[in-house]
Amino acid sequence: MFAADPRAWCMGREVRPSDRRKWVKVFEACDEDKKGYLSREDFKVAVVMLFGYKPTKIEADSVMTSVNSNTSGICLEEFIKLMEKKKAAQLYQNEIRQIFTAFDRQYRGFLTLEDFKKAFKQVAPKLPERIVLEAFRRKARIQTTSPTVQSPASHLIKY
Repeated sequence: MFAADPRAWCMGREVRPSDRRKWVKVFEACDEDKKGYLSREDFKVAVVMLFGYKPTKIEADSVMTSVNSNTSGICLEEFIKLMEKKKAAQLYQNEIRQIFTAFDRQYRGFLTLEDFKKAFKQVAPKLPERIVLEAFRRKARIQTTSPTVQSPASHLIKY
């Protein structure tokens, strides 16, 4: 699905002309009847072609209800805007994953407090330890409502 708000992260990043051309080509390929819009099924095929997965019913419903109600589907400009958001969300998630992987030196899929401290000593050596501890506690506390937390003791952060 789309990230909550990757726009803040992507400020200043322009859509590459090559991405735009690819999105137009995919739109045209999926609009087989040349009706000028993508139906729900056309949209699903386009997402598979561009991102390699079939959108869930919830994602398709969300997209279809957000488009201009004067048409029977998603017009080209709406499709391009949707793909811009989707690409930004994908880049944002990939960057988070890369940062997490860099911190997870033992490839366990989670960070202990010690891992977290070591990582911050490398990237921000002058940052006071109390701030690092608070950041770790906040992230662990947020994750206690998530199924990815391995311990209710809040001593692990898992990607």
